[in-house]
Amino acid sequence: MSFVAMVRALPFRTAAAATAVVLAAVLSGCTAAPEQPSSMARLAAALEEFGNGMLDDGAPAVLMQAKVRGEEWSRASGVRSLEGTEPVEIGDSVHVASVTKSFVAVSVLKLAAEGKLGLEDPVSKHLPEFEDIMHPPGPVTIRRLLQHESGMPDYVIPLLQQGSLPEVLSTGRTHRELLALAATRRWEGRLAQGFEYSNSNYIALGMIVERLRGRPIGEVLRTEVVEPLGLRATRMTGPGQAPPGLVHGYVTSFGERLDVSYPALHSGDPAGGLVSSVGDLNTFFAGLLQDRLIPRPMVTEMQAPLYARYGLGIQRWNDTCTNNFYYGHAGDTAGYGTLSMSSADGTRQASVALAYPPQPFSFTGNGIVEELIDVVEEALNSSC
Repeated sequence: MSFVAMVRALPFRTAAAATAVVLAAVLSGCTAAPEQPSSMARLAAALEEFGNGMLDDGAPAVLMQAKVRGEEWSRASGVRSLEGTEPVEIGDSVHVASVTKSFVAVSVLKLAAEGKLGLEDPVSKHLPEFEDIMHPPGPVTIRRLLQHESGMPDYVIPLLQQGSLPEVLSTGRTHRELLALAATRRWEGRLAQGFEYSNSNYIALGMIVERLRGRPIGEVLRTEVVEPLGLRATRMTGPGQAPPGLVHGYVTSFGERLDVSYPALHSGDPAGGLVSSVGDLNTFFAGLLQDRLIPRPMVTEMQAPLYARYGLGIQRWNDTCTNNFYYGHAGDTAGYGTLSMSSADGTRQASVALAYPPQPFSFTGNGIVEELIDVVEEALNSSC
C-alpha cells in the first residue's frame, strides 16, 4: 500500500497528524543522500584526466572508448594532422603497433583448432627455412613463439642501425629480411628463463600463417577477423596511400618534426602492421573473449598458463572487481601509443589510442604506454 493510501485509510485526526509530521520533515530540510557516480562515470573521469594531460603535453590526438555492461562512452580530441585543423572522430584509425600480435595469434590458434598445426610442433615443421636463417640453439615450438619464450633476438636494434630514422621508416622489408636482421644478434640459449619479448617471434608466426593459408597475412586477418566481426577501420598497412581518416603521428629528429603516419616499414608486418580504431579494438577483444572467433578451448590456451606475464598473443592484468584478469594488448611505435583492455567476459572494456606529443624516437619507448596501462587498469577496477 502506498503512503497516500495509508494516510487516507486513517481516521481524520490521525491522518492529519501523520501528514503534519511528513511536512515538518520536508520543511526542516531533510534530503536524500547525494547520488554516487555510476561505474561508467568513474571510469570516464579517470580516462578524461589522462587524455587532458596528454593534450596539454602536446599530443595531436587522443581517442578513447569504454564499455561497461552495455553502456558506452567515448571521446575524440585533437586534430587528424598538425598540418591541418580537421578534428579527429572516434572512428578514425591509428597505428596499433603490437596489438597486431593478438590478431595474428587468433589466426594461429584457428589453424590449431582446424588441426593444421599443433602448438607443440617445431617451427621448422611448417617453416623449413627457419633454422637456416636463425640457427636456434635448440628446438623452438609454435607455443614458445606465441608466448615470447623462444629467446629469439629482436630485429629492432639491428634494423635501426641500417640508416637514419627516415630512411629506416621509408624502406619496406620482407619477413625473411627482418629475421635475417635478427639473426645478426647472438641467440642466447635461455629457454628455461621464460618470457622475453621479441617482435621476431611474430614475424615467424606470420610466415607460418601465410605458408599454411597461401595468402598474405593481411588478407588472412581480413577474412578471419575483420569481416566476421564487422570491423570498419582495421586493415593491414600496405603500399600506397594511407587510408582516409588515419590520425597522423609524429616524431622529432635533430630538431625537425617528421610525419610517420604510414611508413613503408609497417607494410604487411605481422608483429605490428595493423591500423585500427578504439571501437574496433573493443569489438575485437569482446569477440575473442566471447568465443566468436575461435573455440573456447583455444581461447583458454591463449589465456594460459595462469599468472604468466604473457599468454599466447595477449597480455594480462589484475581485475580486482572479479578476482580474475583483464586481457588485451598494448602497442607502442614511432608516433603512436595504444592500449585495449577487457574483462574476462568482455563486458567491461577500455581502449585508448593517441598520437604522441612529437619527441625524439627511442626504441625503448617513452614511458607513456606504461602510464596508460596503470591508468586504464585502475579505471576499469573502479567500474565494478
